Amino acid sequence: MQELSKNITKKLSCWVVTEGFAGTENQCLGVAEALGAQPEVKRIGLRQPWKALSPYLGFENAYTFTSALKAPWPDLLIASGRKSIAASRYIKKMSGGKIFTVQIQDPRVNPAQFDLIAVPAHDPTRGDNVIVTTSAPNRVTATRLEKAKEEFAAFDALPSPRIAVMIGGNSKAYRMDAIAMRKLVIKLSKLEGSLMVSASRRTGEEGLRILHETFDESDHFLWDGQGPNPYFGMLAWADIILVTADSASMLSESCSTGKPVYMVPLDARGKRVHPRIDKLHENLRQSGCLRDFDGYLESWSYEPLHDADIVAQEIRKRMNL
Repeated sequence: MQELSKNITKKLSCWVVTEGFAGTENQCLGVAEALGAQPEVKRIGLRQPWKALSPYLGFENAYTFTSALKAPWPDLLIASGRKSIAASRYIKKMSGGKIFTVQIQDPRVNPAQFDLIAVPAHDPTRGDNVIVTTSAPNRVTATRLEKAKEEFAAFDALPSPRIAVMIGGNSKAYRMDAIAMRKLVIKLSKLEGSLMVSASRRTGEEGLRILHETFDESDHFLWDGQGPNPYFGMLAWADIILVTADSASMLSESCSTGKPVYMVPLDARGKRVHPRIDKLHENLRQSGCLRDFDGYLESWSYEPLHDADIVAQEIRKRMNL
């Protein structure tokens, strides 16, 4: 019966619709891959006034979108991001209500506009068509990590323990400036083993310079943005993973590996309170996968998160697959 369900799912036509941001797109792709679907990715933009007023304006039509959305419509739509809400409503209407629409992340509009909404526990929306996950669905699976381990076999030469360090940067909630980076590298430089460091575009040139000045790349790996992205390879080869507090996506992905994950605390931006991301951190701590990094490391085990699988199973149930 399970094999029959997989075969039916493969025959489903599926669109993933996002604004093109890697974090939200990977959440949708993770769910599609957990279903066994082969999605067509649509990255959309909005014309005015929808660009400024979406998702509250409504009245979407073909002119609304800078990238044309046209038939044949898919059986399943998986979407995420503010602008994607307009696309989801438009596609549902144009298909005569025949497609099954899934919105990943809290859309902040009436849940009845979608067939299913998947929100992490730190988001407030609840309802009969809302499924709640621990964190964000993602593309991390045992199979993907095993493949990445083969693709990045060179990491095997790094001294153990191998510590993957995923660094974000300034965000609405957190400040990561040169002072914060220098504090971090002082703690990192005292650790035994080797570092595999990946920084984001938000890290900034000064942060990257501090990293390269501090660590000898003969003993460590610092990704310079050139060549194939080693992100999954780093997760695959890591014995322990460190992630800065600003990135919900990287925290969710790291906690899907089953490996010990430490969060690197960052100073809050100004005096603003950010209860949603604080709640995410607390949920991950309570799940047993996350601890705060204070300069010392130890190993432990836990059941890895499988949020993409949970959402996929709910889609199968509601679509009678």
